[in-house]
Amino acid sequence: MSAVAAVVPESTATGPRLTWLRDRGMGASILVAALSSAFGVVLVEATAYIGAMLQADPYIGDSGTLAVVVAMLSVLLIGVALYVAAIVTANTFSTIIAGRTRHIALVRLIGGSARSQRAEVARQGLIVGAIGASIGLVAGLLIAWAGVAFADRMLGEVPAFTPMLPTILIPTLGVVLTTWAAAWVGSRRVLAVTPLQAIAGSVERSHEDAAGRPARHVGALLLLIAGVALLVFGVLVGLVTPLGVIVAFLGGLLSFTGISLAAVLVIPPLLRLVGRLFGRSATARLAAENALRYPERSSRMAIGVVMGVTLVTMFAVALESVKVLLTTAAGGELDSEFAIIMDSFAAVMMVLVGISAVIAAVGLVNLLTIGVVQRRRELGLLRAIGLSNGQVRRMILLEALHITITATATGLVLGVLYGWIAAQSLLGSVRMPPHFEETAGLVAPAVPWIPVVVIIAATAVLTLVAAATPTRLATRVAPVEALAVD
Repeated sequence: MSAVAAVVPESTATGPRLTWLRDRGMGASILVAALSSAFGVVLVEATAYIGAMLQADPYIGDSGTLAVVVAMLSVLLIGVALYVAAIVTANTFSTIIAGRTRHIALVRLIGGSARSQRAEVARQGLIVGAIGASIGLVAGLLIAWAGVAFADRMLGEVPAFTPMLPTILIPTLGVVLTTWAAAWVGSRRVLAVTPLQAIAGSVERSHEDAAGRPARHVGALLLLIAGVALLVFGVLVGLVTPLGVIVAFLGGLLSFTGISLAAVLVIPPLLRLVGRLFGRSATARLAAENALRYPERSSRMAIGVVMGVTLVTMFAVALESVKVLLTTAAGGELDSEFAIIMDSFAAVMMVLVGISAVIAAVGLVNLLTIGVVQRRRELGLLRAIGLSNGQVRRMILLEALHITITATATGLVLGVLYGWIAAQSLLGSVRMPPHFEETAGLVAPAVPWIPVVVIIAATAVLTLVAAATPTRLATRVAPVEALAVD
């Protein structure tokens, strides 16, 4: 019955049991929800403050255009953060469920239904989302109040602004709903667990099992085709009006969702290619094989980093392309004050987008740690056949390197492509000097190399940080654990 309790923490006569919140991975899921909620609250408050400040200006107060643009940008960034958080949470719950395979099968063996267990996992996601969103709401309000107080001292008080806005509940509720939905999506593995697996104890699907899921792959392909079509259409519309960027944004969401769903097919070949860079030593070969043996686990880890790198690179390329076009329009040199404003705006945007990258990074650390915990028997066997603590540490670190190098390279390529499409769909219709009769037409992508170097350095640090806890856990696994019964 202990296995049943581990899988189905139902309410009992003594009250609701929330011991599952102590499971590995739940804390990080709460952190992801809290970061997303706080980010959304701060953006809503900042947007309202900027809008009030613009309305108080005697010169531009009658025009709401800038306020509308800022509000659209805020909604866009909140949507991106929720999107990243949803994928990270879905991957986390998928990994947690994979580790519970045997327990779920035991419940199935004694008559429990898969649907009731999946509903229980979704309930857990709802609770995780509610806790994280509440923490984020409080943190976001504190940060917003501090920011408003600082801005009032620097710029003067804005009388039309009040910090307690009802709209701050929108991102908070969004986090709760996306976390619940992500847990539901991540728990679909429950439906495939059979009572026979109570004896087998398998955790992750093999490469053959993962590849043999035609329905999901067809869905991913359709999303990818629809997304690419919208991206192309957005570029064409952008030659006529800047509204093409909205079409391109929808295309980006659909196409990247398709890539995420097809990651189990795309990531393993890339991992195999990167694996050749690490030589043929026993540790390197073990790391490469571990990254490839269970492609779902590796793909879940990689896709979060791909998202983070893609987002930061995309915004960096788009902003740099805008700056280059404006410089060309100005005759080769921007006004110094306008250049400072552009650089400041780019820095703020990169910081805001970086929050989404942090959410993705938390997902990688979490999934690596869960993966090591779920591989106790495997690590114990490796220790039993003679691998030293140092070799186990190197193996885990090389696995993390495989994933981050593959994900970084993929994210850089996608980021440059998406960034160029964003700039093209926004700027293609801009009229250029000297006569302002011809539009910009096709805009060449401008790659800012400093942000690219920073991204590569950041992912290198992320690899070390992400591997720190798993390597420490891996070296604590005693050889005798390889023979222990779950």
